[in-house]
Amino acid sequence: MQMKKSKGIAVLLIIVLATAFLGYLSAFGLGSSQYGSAKDIKLGLDLAGGVSITYQTTEAHPSAEDMADTIFKLQKRVETYSTEAAVYQEGENRINIEIPGVTDANEILEELGKPGSLSIQTEEGEVVLSGTDIKDAQPQTQQDEMGNKEVVVALTLTDEATESFAEYTSNNIGKRLPIVYDGEVISNPAIQSAITGGSCVINGMADYEEASELASIIRIGGLKLELEELRSNIVSAQLGEEAIPTSLKAAAIGFAIICIFMIIFYKLPGFASCIALTLYVGLILGLLNAFQITLTLPGIAGIILGVGMAVDANVIIFARIGEELSAGKNVRSAIKSGFEKALSAIVDGNITTLIAAAVLAFMGTGTVKGFAYTLALGIVVSMFTALVITKYLVNAFYAIGAQNEKFYAKAKNRKTINFLAKKTVFFAISIILIVGGFVFLGVNKSTTGNVLNFSLEFMGGTSTSVTFKDDMSIADLDAKVKPVIEEITNDANIQAQKVTNTNQVVFKTRTLSLDEREAFNAAMEENFDVDVDLITTETISSTISSEMQRDAIVSVLIATVCMLIYIWFRFKDIRFAGSAVLALLHDVLVVLAFYAAAKVSVGNTFIACMLTIVGYSINATIVIFDRVRENMAEMKKADLDEVVNTSITQTLTRSIYTSFTTFVMVAALYILGVSSIREFALPLIVGIVCGAYSSVCITGALWRVMKKIE
Repeated sequence: MQMKKSKGIAVLLIIVLATAFLGYLSAFGLGSSQYGSAKDIKLGLDLAGGVSITYQTTEAHPSAEDMADTIFKLQKRVETYSTEAAVYQEGENRINIEIPGVTDANEILEELGKPGSLSIQTEEGEVVLSGTDIKDAQPQTQQDEMGNKEVVVALTLTDEATESFAEYTSNNIGKRLPIVYDGEVISNPAIQSAITGGSCVINGMADYEEASELASIIRIGGLKLELEELRSNIVSAQLGEEAIPTSLKAAAIGFAIICIFMIIFYKLPGFASCIALTLYVGLILGLLNAFQITLTLPGIAGIILGVGMAVDANVIIFARIGEELSAGKNVRSAIKSGFEKALSAIVDGNITTLIAAAVLAFMGTGTVKGFAYTLALGIVVSMFTALVITKYLVNAFYAIGAQNEKFYAKAKNRKTINFLAKKTVFFAISIILIVGGFVFLGVNKSTTGNVLNFSLEFMGGTSTSVTFKDDMSIADLDAKVKPVIEEITNDANIQAQKVTNTNQVVFKTRTLSLDEREAFNAAMEENFDVDVDLITTETISSTISSEMQRDAIVSVLIATVCMLIYIWFRFKDIRFAGSAVLALLHDVLVVLAFYAAAKVSVGNTFIACMLTIVGYSINATIVIFDRVRENMAEMKKADLDEVVNTSITQTLTRSIYTSFTTFVMVAALYILGVSSIREFALPLIVGIVCGAYSSVCITGALWRVMKKIE
């Protein structure tokens, strides 16, 4: 890209002004309502709390199957309000629904509606279908008989109801079938033809919003159990009020260190990357607002991974520019060639991770979906800032006079390191770590009954209701009460919910033993003068249901297969794909071993942590494989061992620098964050180190071993 001086000045001015505007928007917003400011971003229960509504079944002793079915359907219902909403069982016949980002339970109840009985009846009131006969209801757009678009509600019936409904509709064409919800007719469609396939549509909708509302009522009306509202609670931030300010401080420090690092090692291009990264942050904050994405701790993990990939893209580009300068090219040619040669590695690495994010967003639920949204957003924005903004900035600086080599970092000639000669040692280290992990899993199982230290999100726990003599603020609960409870549970995963218009607070912890419950009561009485007779406890189910766990596992497996296919397609060799997937498995198992050995709490963030490591690892692997592919074409007379060793050596600086910059971001979170944040950051640190090790020491060696098997 050849740019005139005047154009260079204009480009710099536009980018700087755009960055300044996004910074102002994030800090202050627009107008008196401060629209678009960072504080308007929707935050999840873990970061900002929300509202909790407790329902009780009208049936005193519902079956476990009916409760599980009701919880699952309610989860699907409330996800239309927020992907981060949680639904779980409390006691024998109560269900809690937690929705982030709001404080007004009445607003939620109005939108959610009271889950009640639904039926499809004849005009004389005889029930043709009950709500449980309807498997699903979704708004759709289709073409009518005239070819015009119309909005409908598509119904899918259960197998048991299909035959009887087919018989009824065949004999009653032209008659109406009122849909009755809690005694009120909410729709009155007519039978236009026999419905024999177990699916049909309700037409006559005014717009998509009406169809969506009707479909939601039909879905929630299909619950096996009728529910009545019991109470509503204000939910405090699960990670504590200090989680956000400390995380922001950590992010700012980490970002500053990255910028200093980039300028020191890459000079003027490093400064350009700092501007581009600042623009990246502004764009991410603005888009989170624009798309109304709920931000949680797993979502922050997705953004951290996006920052890492944005830095990585710049490092790859600048390393290529340095290599071209060392090869004797002038600055202009080096810049042009550097961007061109870096393109394939950046695109392949980002698209591979984007594929995984797309699968997770489509199939995942809850925090998995939230992670996928922020990850996908981060990837797209990081590619834009690296391949467009950084490119324009570097060329603009060149155009206005930065044409001397001293402004750019040359690559140092590094002696090729024989990594493959040590592959037996590397493989042995990995096997020992992985086998050691399985040993710890077995030891944990035999001593505690669980292979990992599962938190209440996975295992359920104890809900303890405490009535204080005075109204306890959220800040008081975080600063004074939670530390007392943590001394008893030895677990930072403590959630507090204030019951609206009372002094009552519900604390949710891991399952407490009888001795721990007594210690809890004594601590409340001693420290806060609580009447222990008013303390009650209930058992609560996991907030991550078995269906959500299954969806997460299936999503990851499908994403892995899709990544394997893409790498196979791009590199024209299944062994590249196979070794990349084995490296992913290696990193996941090593981090799992760390969870088992260190007994780090396994909760909502565990899934996001593992997914972050997968995305980070695959990107590092792609960079090395891209160089192997390039060198195989250029080093035709060299044997494959030399090609692999040369490729790893050439990308070693990139591997070290990228790992360091990502490490800095996460390490700052660990050092400055609250205890629950540290439990999330520590495994990520292990994953970053492991990913750097596997990309340099394992993946190339794996590919070479596979290549020998012709």
